[in-house]
Amino acid sequence: MAELIKIYEKNPSEAALLKVVKCLKDGGLIIYPTDTVYGLGCDITNSKALERIARLKGVKLEKANFSFICSDLSNLSDYVKQIDTATFKILRRALPGPYTFILPGNNDLPKDFRKKKTVGIRVPNNPIVIELVKLLGNPIVSTSIHDEDELLEYSTDPELIFEKWQQIVDMVVDGGYGDNTPSTVIDLSGQEPVVIREGKGSLDIL
Repeated sequence: MAELIKIYEKNPSEAALLKVVKCLKDGGLIIYPTDTVYGLGCDITNSKALERIARLKGVKLEKANFSFICSDLSNLSDYVKQIDTATFKILRRALPGPYTFILPGNNDLPKDFRKKKTVGIRVPNNPIVIELVKLLGNPIVSTSIHDEDELLEYSTDPELIFEKWQQIVDMVVDGGYGDNTPSTVIDLSGQEPVVIREGKGSLDIL
């Protein structure tokens, strides 16, 4: 049975954040707020947790398109090949913000992602998840939680999310109501930017 933990966006409690980080380090799956929809995530370095998320999504881990949630752009070179100035300028303009950028992965990716040619990078404009990633010391691997209800693609109420997921995940972070519009996905791995999905983020950054 999962634990529901309330964390306020304005002034996130370090004690509460550290509790979530411990859960992640122990291989737990968490649901947490972003600047778009609520996400399902785990520690990027924990293979067992990654396998659990892949099973939940019904995909093989090596084929899964998960995002890496980073706290800023400083660790980008850990996962991404060297990018040109124009690409970096787009990232600087857009992040933190409601975007997922697909970038060419490098040879230093964690072992579960070595076969991936590209990776999705997210730096959400949400202090709760940014602080979690900083305290964890590496990215959270993330996917959004879809709702089976045909009218609701994404659940926004953390208490309803908890009701639905409490037997499946280890912790649900209640950071207030979420959005129901996902991030804008832009592929920057080729010569020109390609918009894969238009979501919350404006295309004016391109």
